Amino acid sequence: MTTSLSKTSAPLTLSAIRRMADEHHVPVEDALLIAINLFGIASAHGRHRARMSIRLTSRPHVPWMVIVPLNAQASPFSLRGDELSLAGIPIGTVERVAADEAVGGYFRDDGRAATLNPNARSRCVGCAFCPNTLEAAADPRLAEERQLSELLAAMTEQHPRRNLRELAEVTVSTGCFERERAAVDHLLGLREVLNVHGVGARIGFLTSVISSRQAFEELAEHVAPFVLRLTAECFSRRDLLLKASKAILTADEMPHVLRRAMQAGHGTSFTYVVGLDTLDELRRGVSELMPFTTEFPNFQVYQAHNAIMAGLRADGSDTLDFYLRARQEIEQIAGPTGLRPKAWECYRPLWYFTFGDESLVAP
Repeated sequence: MTTSLSKTSAPLTLSAIRRMADEHHVPVEDALLIAINLFGIASAHGRHRARMSIRLTSRPHVPWMVIVPLNAQASPFSLRGDELSLAGIPIGTVERVAADEAVGGYFRDDGRAATLNPNARSRCVGCAFCPNTLEAAADPRLAEERQLSELLAAMTEQHPRRNLRELAEVTVSTGCFERERAAVDHLLGLREVLNVHGVGARIGFLTSVISSRQAFEELAEHVAPFVLRLTAECFSRRDLLLKASKAILTADEMPHVLRRAMQAGHGTSFTYVVGLDTLDELRRGVSELMPFTTEFPNFQVYQAHNAIMAGLRADGSDTLDFYLRARQEIEQIAGPTGLRPKAWECYRPLWYFTFGDESLVAP
């Protein structure tokens, strides 16, 4: 099955991207990588989603890990062998193409961060925009501490230096905890298992179900250091786009949840899918959350993997210009906080080589 992602009114070319990059004061490399996330890649692979490393011809010393569809036959980007082209012009090379399977755990940031999927992320099918149903289900539900311990033991063998004590953060990434109590209990068990393995890393949790003062105080006593990564995702049409356990948290309540977490001494952040809200809705919602955020949020380019998902877009969000404007809006809001994106934290970001006038990559 092939997928048509997004179409622009005129063919997207390298010269057109250069013009847009100049207009929005971003490096052409950043604009190219955002466009690859938006439009996907046409290839013979035929995969809905694939992980790969991309090196752009203009900046080949920096590889970027991306997760995009490789069956986007309407995309202006194409892959033949390892050569990535835009409208027939080579722009880079692709390495290590692999299926984006939902697995029990994996490492980031050269082994300093780990992501766990202990509650069968691939079985969570509630949010209309989520591509999890397109992934292979290789992540069994881990309900017991023994199973968590077995997962960590297996991950030790995969660690670059076979040493989990190097971990600075362990992030729990799952959408299947439907109740606050279940989520808190899982975090209590995870901390116990990490302690057994001698891992004192901060625990990060992507969730919208933990929201009460009592829960945050319990986490402060038994789980800290801890960072709440609130799964905001969007500010409008939440009843249409989100599963019930997420939709019940309103946009108006989100700042209060982040504030409660901060008051309990926790780190705070949020995840947000750019392209589901209008720019006005984005600006208003992000402005309300940033004062209660201690870590740079995870802003993701929306990827529509089929016609139904494409129909969920906000007006105009099928164009590269929309995302370059969104990037500028967020920079204006988040810039004064001093928080900056980290390349390894997001595979579909709006920032690569620069944030505003600041370089994010060592020369």
